[in-house]
Amino acid sequence: MEGTVEKEKTWKYGSEPFYPNHILKQLVLICILMALLVSLAAFFPPPYLPKADPYVTPEHIKPEWYFLAAYQFLKAADKLQFIGMWAPKIIGILAQGVIGLLLFFLPFIDRNPSVRPSERPYALRIGITLAILYIIFTAWGYFS
Repeated sequence: MEGTVEKEKTWKYGSEPFYPNHILKQLVLICILMALLVSLAAFFPPPYLPKADPYVTPEHIKPEWYFLAAYQFLKAADKLQFIGMWAPKIIGILAQGVIGLLLFFLPFIDRNPSVRPSERPYALRIGITLAILYIIFTAWGYFS
């Protein structure tokens, strides 16, 4: 059959069919890449780091700025260990919960219908005090 030119196979719609030709090529490629990935993982394993301890916080860790006040409040409550080992965590968390509840119930505590700050002394004092404390604890947490 020398000298005869084989006619190329022409596909309907002018292109190669998706199934099974394209799917088969993709499956072969996926198998090769998975074998390469498994080989790399087997021959070059990741380094083993010390096991994580959820009860020990590293010294260098600092939360994002919006959590610095709460974090510093918990660190400040750590000075209450003379009461007991339970005291710093329980008091630190409960005090923050009480502050949150105070903010939640502030509209019910000061039921003055006026919106003028001069006529709402309790809400103004509580709001300014909490804002100043938040700023102080945030700055303290940032610089400590």
